[in-house]
Amino acid sequence: MRHLLETSLRIPQARDDVFRFFSDASNLERITPPRLRFRILSDVPIEMMVGTRIEYRLSLLRLPFRWTSEISEWQPPIRFVDRQLRGPYRSWQHTHEFSDDGDGTLMRDRVEYELPLWPLGEIARPLVGSELRRIFEFRSASIRNLLGADARAAHAHPGAASDARGGASS
Repeated sequence: MRHLLETSLRIPQARDDVFRFFSDASNLERITPPRLRFRILSDVPIEMMVGTRIEYRLSLLRLPFRWTSEISEWQPPIRFVDRQLRGPYRSWQHTHEFSDDGDGTLMRDRVEYELPLWPLGEIARPLVGSELRRIFEFRSASIRNLLGADARAAHAHPGAASDARGGASS
């Protein structure tokens, strides 16, 4: 079963500058909660383009694992998409979109994911959904600190077929 998490954040910087920040994979460590023990294993700097693969190590719910993602779309400074090739989810696709918003940038994230071991994996959906919301809340707070984003504009919201508790869609 597919699940959905969507967030948006207004950042008071030019879209080119915001996109440049997110296209530097090393910034992932800066916006990921320390408790996840996130580390990039690939050699840095990483040249981002369609087909770029990035290897990580992290812990989720105290379970350590490796994650390999691939950039499947790359459209500077508008959007990029990374998808999991190897990791804890059956599937994971994260779309990052950037649009002009007055004198700043509106950044939108859309994460579509499937849990492993269906249907048994669905038992963990409330826990996984809650953990993902906490990760993205930390991410938004870190971005606000690093890029001066407007705290009032940071929010998670459901998509058309999701719920606000982690985004279940049918």
